[in-house]
Amino acid sequence: MSEERRHPLRDLFYLQDRIDRVFDETLKDSRVYKTPGQWVPYVDIFEDDDMLTIKVELPGVRKDDIILDIGRGLLTISGEKRFSHDKQSENYHMIERQFGYFKRSFNMPDFVDIEKVDAKFRTGILMVTLPKLNGSDARRILITKD
Repeated sequence: MSEERRHPLRDLFYLQDRIDRVFDETLKDSRVYKTPGQWVPYVDIFEDDDMLTIKVELPGVRKDDIILDIGRGLLTISGEKRFSHDKQSENYHMIERQFGYFKRSFNMPDFVDIEKVDAKFRTGILMVTLPKLNGSDARRILITKD
Protein backbone atom coordinates (compact mmCIF):
# COMPACT_ATOMS: atom_id res chain seq x y z
CA MET A 1 0.00 0.00 0.00
CA SER A 2 1.50 3.30 -1.06
CA GLU A 3 1.31 6.36 1.08
CA GLU A 4 0.07 9.56 -0.58
CA ARG A 5 2.30 12.50 0.05
CA ARG A 6 0.55 15.71 1.07
CA HIS A 7 1.50 19.05 -0.41
CA PRO A 8 0.91 21.84 2.10
CA LEU A 9 0.98 24.56 -0.56
CA ARG A 10 -1.60 22.74 -2.69
CA ASP A 11 -3.79 22.30 0.38
CA LEU A 12 -3.49 26.02 1.13
CA PHE A 13 -4.51 26.96 -2.43
CA TYR A 14 -7.43 24.55 -2.22
CA LEU A 15 -8.57 26.12 1.04
CA GLN A 16 -8.23 29.61 -0.42
CA ASP A 17 -10.31 28.60 -3.44
CA ARG A 18 -13.03 27.15 -1.19
CA ILE A 19 -13.15 30.31 0.94
CA ASP A 20 -13.31 32.50 -2.19
CA ARG A 21 -16.26 30.47 -3.46
CA VAL A 22 -18.11 30.83 -0.16
CA PHE A 23 -17.64 34.61 -0.20
CA ASP A 24 -18.57 34.85 -3.88
CA GLU A 25 -21.82 33.00 -3.30
CA THR A 26 -22.87 34.70 -0.07
CA LEU A 27 -21.69 38.25 -0.68
CA LYS A 28 -22.52 38.54 -4.37
CA ASP A 29 -24.94 41.46 -4.21
CA SER A 30 -26.46 40.03 -1.05
CA ARG A 31 -27.39 43.44 0.35
CA VAL A 32 -30.95 43.00 -0.81
CA TYR A 33 -32.64 40.34 -2.88
CA LYS A 34 -33.30 41.55 -6.42
CA THR A 35 -35.60 40.38 -9.16
CA PRO A 36 -34.91 40.90 -12.86
CA GLY A 37 -35.38 44.53 -13.88
CA GLN A 38 -34.63 45.78 -10.37
CA TRP A 39 -31.57 47.48 -9.02
CA VAL A 40 -30.56 48.39 -5.49
CA PRO A 41 -29.20 51.89 -4.83
CA TYR A 42 -26.47 52.29 -2.22
CA VAL A 43 -27.44 53.94 1.07
CA ASP A 44 -25.61 55.64 3.94
CA ILE A 45 -27.43 56.11 7.27
CA PHE A 46 -25.97 58.17 10.10
CA GLU A 47 -27.13 60.24 13.04
CA ASP A 48 -26.07 63.03 15.32
CA ASP A 49 -27.68 64.52 18.42
CA ASP A 50 -30.49 66.20 16.46
CA MET A 51 -31.37 63.96 13.55
CA LEU A 52 -31.05 60.76 11.59
CA THR A 53 -29.91 61.20 7.98
CA ILE A 54 -30.28 58.84 5.03
CA LYS A 55 -28.33 59.44 1.82
CA VAL A 56 -29.32 57.41 -1.22
CA GLU A 57 -27.15 57.26 -4.32
CA LEU A 58 -29.44 57.63 -7.36
CA PRO A 59 -27.30 58.56 -10.38
CA GLY A 60 -29.27 59.03 -13.57
CA VAL A 61 -32.64 59.08 -11.78
CA ARG A 62 -34.94 62.06 -12.26
CA LYS A 63 -36.48 63.67 -9.19
CA ASP A 64 -39.96 63.05 -10.60
CA ASP A 65 -39.24 59.30 -10.71
CA ILE A 66 -38.61 59.04 -6.95
CA ILE A 67 -41.36 58.21 -4.43
CA LEU A 68 -40.83 58.73 -0.70
CA ASP A 69 -43.40 57.22 1.69
CA ILE A 70 -43.35 57.38 5.47
CA GLY A 71 -45.69 55.91 8.07
CA ARG A 72 -46.28 53.10 10.56
CA GLY A 73 -42.62 53.09 11.51
CA LEU A 74 -41.38 52.53 7.96
CA LEU A 75 -39.64 54.80 5.46
CA THR A 76 -39.81 53.56 1.86
CA ILE A 77 -37.86 55.02 -1.04
CA SER A 78 -38.84 53.71 -4.46
CA GLY A 79 -38.82 54.71 -8.08
CA GLU A 80 -37.38 53.87 -11.44
CA LYS A 81 -34.15 54.44 -13.31
CA ARG A 82 -35.10 54.36 -16.96
CA PHE A 83 -32.97 52.81 -19.68
CA SER A 84 -32.86 55.00 -22.73
CA HIS A 85 -30.92 54.79 -25.93
CA ASP A 86 -30.87 57.42 -28.62
CA LYS A 87 -30.87 55.33 -31.77
CA GLN A 88 -32.62 52.07 -32.57
CA SER A 89 -29.59 51.08 -34.65
CA GLU A 90 -27.30 51.00 -31.60
CA ASN A 91 -25.75 47.61 -30.93
CA TYR A 92 -24.64 47.33 -27.31
CA HIS A 93 -21.57 45.23 -26.57
CA MET A 94 -21.83 45.66 -22.81
CA ILE A 95 -24.33 47.11 -20.36
CA GLU A 96 -23.01 47.29 -16.80
CA ARG A 97 -25.07 50.17 -15.46
CA GLN A 98 -28.18 49.12 -13.57
CA PHE A 99 -31.65 50.17 -14.64
CA GLY A 100 -35.21 49.47 -13.64
CA TYR A 101 -37.41 49.66 -10.58
CA PHE A 102 -35.91 50.12 -7.11
CA LYS A 103 -37.32 50.00 -3.61
CA ARG A 104 -35.61 50.30 -0.23
CA SER A 105 -37.47 50.26 3.08
CA PHE A 106 -36.11 51.14 6.51
CA ASN A 107 -37.56 50.71 9.97
CA MET A 108 -37.64 54.05 11.75
CA PRO A 109 -36.85 54.41 15.42
CA ASP A 110 -39.56 55.75 17.73
CA PHE A 111 -37.67 58.98 18.34
CA VAL A 112 -38.19 60.31 14.77
CA ASP A 113 -40.56 63.27 14.31
CA ILE A 114 -42.27 62.23 11.06
CA GLU A 115 -44.02 65.61 10.78
CA LYS A 116 -40.68 67.34 10.19
CA VAL A 117 -39.02 64.92 7.75
CA ASP A 118 -37.30 66.72 4.88
CA ALA A 119 -35.93 65.44 1.57
CA LYS A 120 -33.59 67.09 -0.93
CA PHE A 121 -32.31 65.73 -4.24
CA ARG A 122 -29.13 67.15 -5.70
CA THR A 123 -26.49 65.76 -8.10
CA GLY A 124 -27.86 62.22 -7.97
CA ILE A 125 -28.01 62.05 -4.16
CA LEU A 126 -31.30 61.93 -2.24
CA MET A 127 -30.81 63.19 1.32
CA VAL A 128 -33.62 62.49 3.77
CA THR A 129 -33.32 64.11 7.20
CA LEU A 130 -35.39 62.71 10.04
CA PRO A 131 -35.36 65.07 13.04
CA LYS A 132 -35.47 63.56 16.49
CA LEU A 133 -38.33 64.35 18.85
CA ASN A 134 -37.49 66.65 21.74
CA GLY A 135 -37.21 64.87 25.05
CA SER A 136 -36.65 61.53 23.38
CA ASP A 137 -33.65 60.75 25.53
CA ALA A 138 -33.81 57.71 27.72
CA ARG A 139 -34.63 58.35 31.32
CA ARG A 140 -33.82 56.45 34.48
CA ILE A 141 -36.70 54.98 36.45
CA LEU A 142 -36.50 55.21 40.21
CA ILE A 143 -37.18 51.87 41.88
CA THR A 144 -39.07 52.10 45.14
CA LYS A 145 -39.61 49.62 47.95
CA ASP A 146 -42.87 47.70 48.29
